[in-house]
Amino acid sequence: MPVTKPDALPRVKKLDPNDRILALIGNPNVGKSTLFNALTGLRQHTGNWAGKTVALAQGRFVYDGCGYVVADLPGTYSLCSRSEEERVATEYLRAGRADCVVVMCDATCLARSLTLALQVLLVCREVVLCVNLMDEAQKRNLQIDCAKLEGLLGVPVVPMAAGRAEGLETLKQRVRGVIEGEEPLPPGGAQPDDETDECAICRQVTRAAQLADAVTQSQPSAADARQRRADRVLTGWGGWLALAAMLFGVLWLTIRGANVPSQLLQRAFAALGAALRRGAAACGLPEWLTGALVDGVFGTVGQVVAVMLPPVAIFFPLFTLLEDVGYLPRLAFLTDRCFQCCGACGKQALTTCMGFGCNAAGVAGCRIIDSPRERLIGILTNSFVPCNGRFPALIALACMLAGENVALAAAILTGAVALGVGMSLLASLLLSRTALRGVPSAFALELPPFRMPKVGQVLLRSLLDRTLHVLLRALAVAAPAGLVIWCFANIRPGGVPLLGAAAALLEPVGAFLGMNGALLLAFFLALPANELVLPLAAMILTGGGALTGDAPVTAALAACGWTARQTLCTMVFFVLHCPCSTTLLTVRRETGSIKWMLLAALLPLAAGVILCGSLNAVL
Repeated sequence: MPVTKPDALPRVKKLDPNDRILALIGNPNVGKSTLFNALTGLRQHTGNWAGKTVALAQGRFVYDGCGYVVADLPGTYSLCSRSEEERVATEYLRAGRADCVVVMCDATCLARSLTLALQVLLVCREVVLCVNLMDEAQKRNLQIDCAKLEGLLGVPVVPMAAGRAEGLETLKQRVRGVIEGEEPLPPGGAQPDDETDECAICRQVTRAAQLADAVTQSQPSAADARQRRADRVLTGWGGWLALAAMLFGVLWLTIRGANVPSQLLQRAFAALGAALRRGAAACGLPEWLTGALVDGVFGTVGQVVAVMLPPVAIFFPLFTLLEDVGYLPRLAFLTDRCFQCCGACGKQALTTCMGFGCNAAGVAGCRIIDSPRERLIGILTNSFVPCNGRFPALIALACMLAGENVALAAAILTGAVALGVGMSLLASLLLSRTALRGVPSAFALELPPFRMPKVGQVLLRSLLDRTLHVLLRALAVAAPAGLVIWCFANIRPGGVPLLGAAAALLEPVGAFLGMNGALLLAFFLALPANELVLPLAAMILTGGGALTGDAPVTAALAACGWTARQTLCTMVFFVLHCPCSTTLLTVRRETGSIKWMLLAALLPLAAGVILCGSLNAVL
């Protein structure tokens, strides 16, 4: 295994020179991040599927007057470095920078977890073994003799249920004892080079299985039988029906629940905008400054909040509930064959799911894909999936097609999502056959047990960690963009606004795509935030100088004699067009190449032009 220079290793910052470093390591989905949060009080995102932690995270806590810096290492199944997660964890442990290493084990899959523990013991002596998920083991009629396991391994063993903070104080005591030399240490040392070969790994796996059998007593449980039956359905042909029903249900709830709060927010921001105008007039501000600040900046910000917040605040909690229940790994298992046939990695299913929330997050999440070739495919094709910024507009367009029929609108929206996923698979296939040829790699994917989600924590986490994060990011871009757009809307050489003149120039291209010049111009001007497309289109079509809501957009389109064919083409182009600037900058950061960033922008745009042009010609 290549040796990494010390300067290239992750660094843990100490607030106090006397702080001790505590490293957390374990298989994906064993509860490392949950324990990290319990120890440090931080709110690092945790989820019920593998691959969440792809970089080193750190926090701090104080116990018995001494500070401890906790380093949450990436989840790994082995120290025999083959993936980015394994490399980071292995190199950090080999550097000997941790004063104590806590190895997290899954009580429900003890043999697999002990394989990693045995490898860690060959590298480090200051080790505490934490057997987590003891509550889940009890539900499955599994009895773990932790005292016997401690005697067999020669290291402290602490039973825990990290989600309930059970065993947390005992863990802190045993960690302090190891660091202070109060706990016996096993014989150990640096792992020899030949311990990474296949024979050594087989010996470790065999010993781990023997240890697990020696300390575990089990009885068949009804919960195990129910989970096996559910897994057979969700990972077989029935899983596709479950996927369609789940997607339809989530979108139906999003559409049904978002309309009323969105209208209320639009009215509230309109009233507040009018009050701000009166206040500006009372202060004697010039009209141009009032228009720029109120109609431009505030109008844009208010529009983004009103249109974006309600569906996102509904979609993200529902998505997080599915994540916590344990459905997403089954989804990855179900779709793995599809991605493999397209020359991509099955882990791309997970990053695709992340893209529904935010394409930039999906692009960053591609770090969990081991193969550089497959990682690049995932990065370049993630923006085919409609993100939260596009959902409000897609909902408005679907309602235009369906009228008052919410079920039909949800079905149309489901079709739009299926189109995005299908085009992502097609683009992956084309890339794997052309610019990014290669053989698909294999990967290990854990199917965690189904768990009852903690609804309160899910709601809090999804609103704080996801909804507000995405909203604030959008507002940071929307505010300056609104100022610039207002200027172009209110600069009228020859009595014609610059936006109107530009829309007229784009009219032939817009007509070819089944839309018009105003909508096409709105797509390009909304590069900072997809939420601005429909409000910008309404501004251009009505000749106004400020952004308006989705209802005026539909009214403006209807006044232009808008047809169902044009609405359908607009929906297709909304799914397949250039991603937002945040996503493109994330692609640039992840790939380190402007070339790949431009390709990530051109791929969906080219697909949208071809498909919309074809639909417009056929329909």
